[in-house]
Amino acid sequence: MSYLKRATTLLKDRIRCHSGPLTEQLVREPGAFGLGQLPSSLAPQATTAMTCGFCSTGCSLNIHLRDGAATNLSPNVDHPVNDGMACPKGWEALAPLAASDRATTPLIRDQRGGATREIDWHDAATTFCDRMKGVIDEHGPESVAFLSTGQICTEEMALLGSFAKFGMGAIHGDGNTRQCMATAVRAYKESFGFDAPPYTYADFEESDVIVLIGSNLCIAHPIMWQRVLKNERSPEIVVIDPRRTETAMQATRHIDLQPKSDLTLFYGLARLLIERGRLDQEFIDNHTAEFDGFKDHVSSFDLETVAAKTGISSEELESLADLIGSGKRVSFWWTMGVNQGYEATRTAQAIINLALMTGNIGKPGTGANSITGQCNAMGSRLFSNTTSLLGGHEFTNDEHRRKIAALLDIPVDCIPNQNSLAYDQIIDGIRDGKIKALWVIATNPAHSWIGRDHFEETLGKLDFLVVQDMYHTTETALHADLVLPAAAWGEKDGTLINSERRFGIVKKVSRAPGKALSDFSIIRLLIDTWGCSDMFRKWTTPEAVFEILQKISEGQPCDFSGIKGYDQIDRDGGVQWPHTKGSPTPDRQRRLFEDGQFFTADKRAKFVYSDILLDPEPPCDVYPLRLLTGRGTSAQWHTQTRTSKSEVLNQLAPRKNHIEVNPIDASALGIQSGDNIVASSRRGSILIQAYVTTSVQKGTAFIPMHEESTNRLTLPVFDPYSHQPSYKSCAVKIEPEPRDGFILDRHR
Repeated sequence: MSYLKRATTLLKDRIRCHSGPLTEQLVREPGAFGLGQLPSSLAPQATTAMTCGFCSTGCSLNIHLRDGAATNLSPNVDHPVNDGMACPKGWEALAPLAASDRATTPLIRDQRGGATREIDWHDAATTFCDRMKGVIDEHGPESVAFLSTGQICTEEMALLGSFAKFGMGAIHGDGNTRQCMATAVRAYKESFGFDAPPYTYADFEESDVIVLIGSNLCIAHPIMWQRVLKNERSPEIVVIDPRRTETAMQATRHIDLQPKSDLTLFYGLARLLIERGRLDQEFIDNHTAEFDGFKDHVSSFDLETVAAKTGISSEELESLADLIGSGKRVSFWWTMGVNQGYEATRTAQAIINLALMTGNIGKPGTGANSITGQCNAMGSRLFSNTTSLLGGHEFTNDEHRRKIAALLDIPVDCIPNQNSLAYDQIIDGIRDGKIKALWVIATNPAHSWIGRDHFEETLGKLDFLVVQDMYHTTETALHADLVLPAAAWGEKDGTLINSERRFGIVKKVSRAPGKALSDFSIIRLLIDTWGCSDMFRKWTTPEAVFEILQKISEGQPCDFSGIKGYDQIDRDGGVQWPHTKGSPTPDRQRRLFEDGQFFTADKRAKFVYSDILLDPEPPCDVYPLRLLTGRGTSAQWHTQTRTSKSEVLNQLAPRKNHIEVNPIDASALGIQSGDNIVASSRRGSILIQAYVTTSVQKGTAFIPMHEESTNRLTLPVFDPYSHQPSYKSCAVKIEPEPRDGFILDRHR
């Protein structure tokens, strides 16, 4: 991977325990960074292992301690996820904790547009409760909403969602997982009967054919790519992506299809597999449903039609079908290139259909495998109490509501009997004046939400905006009426659940700065101030909440009631769900559906399909290019709220936001690499630096997702089933001459 040589040089002072200038300052002046005495259980240890808090890979990091305080880290060499490896973000995981703009005390804004001032926690909690109650009293429980996150611990998000819905009485709450994994959730639920990624990372090493769809694994999940490189079967590695990504460059085969033609491609491949008899008919007959309808549906996707739509030759389509059909262990993997599309759910299900019809499920090296984005998106999917009731139960199912009410010893009427609005619908509700108060926790939608300019305008319509974050300088926090300073990863305890369903431990190895509290402690304070502490009398600590969630999970596909507390997770290098009560200690790497039994009522996986949708904004004469977005480098993470705090990661990332343009398009406009150009969509215009490259097709352009300016261009269109934003396609134009008033977008 291209970053390795440069990263080695920049990180050489960090990879040895207790070394480097930051470490020395931490040791000399721990108070300057909010470090203090840690729990006695950690103080004597030289190292302690915990799960990284950046992405969903779930790597284990050894945190090196001196006098009980974190001084440095190194990858855990004895862990089933990363096997002694870490990406640049992992190596620099401690750096964001020492940033100068940490939120250290509650802040209140007395009037809209005015300055903030410091207040104490009592006043902050009282303000939160009084103003939220005032909105509810005047406008009803549907007038308040919260936006949760895949960035906090499972126990924290469960407490948050339960307080908001059972204690406050709010109806609506969603999370930034909607931007990341909602498509995979909906696809799995409809196809398998439950949100159940079936794989284990060992499958990367067991496949003889690996198909990566809209997934730049080298950049987005570099440790997973290292697992691919450990495969001793000499696998065929197929990358299906309109862009020649770093992963595509390393693949044995790159299928550079036309953007947004992937659903047509997969339906066409299904027809070819049927025509050529490349099916596992026994598996289809015994373990699936509605295949005949699917067979009829794909019959119209003939070779010539698919070739014309996708831009892939008939010969290459036939060759790809033969490769998939002849492979003994074929695994399909997808990420945001699929999930963030206007027909994303059906595209994900088309991938699932290919795995089902060829019997590539439940066996080593197989699977229809969605790769998660955020460190705890899986925890959010199951336990945030947003789009589903705790543990994958349903708000609209009276039996589920009674079950949860009994387990929590609360009145069943405290549990809403209707589903929340989705993220985009919450934003629409604010815009329409129906939602008056919003609570945002550990996410930065003023940067990340699609159609950014409209979002900023929408925030101004709120009567009350609360932002709970580890920094007071995020784009969203700058709009807040109340800022609640939160502890970060490494400053609190809890669990995260990674892409392969593995629980991992987070530990307090550093003291939060100033008056900042863990999200758990903040929510507990708000519960007490609200006056519903009796409802949460058993939710005393993160581990106590973990035990509550274990009881809730019993009988569900995600049953983890057999885990013997945090100690087992720590000792065993994480534990994948399911792990039922009374079952023996499970293998460290496990996959689902080995028995061919799914989570549907009839235990059969379902073939799901529908017609192709019209492109909501194709290129045209005025906006002739199709804009793609995605991960920029392995040194950047989402809105850079944390990665921008690391000098090392900043040096590894581009210094200026840039747009990749094909040489043919650039030549027609007289543009060269390094030129400052204007990129425009129907939403707005930005000044940006051109990078001329053949990695993008003629007629397309690519901008990394990490700069706030990118979402000034993107089109706020959503998949009709998952409500996930379609970040990956909109029509743009580029012009060689900048206009007056533009300022070149740069890193913070």
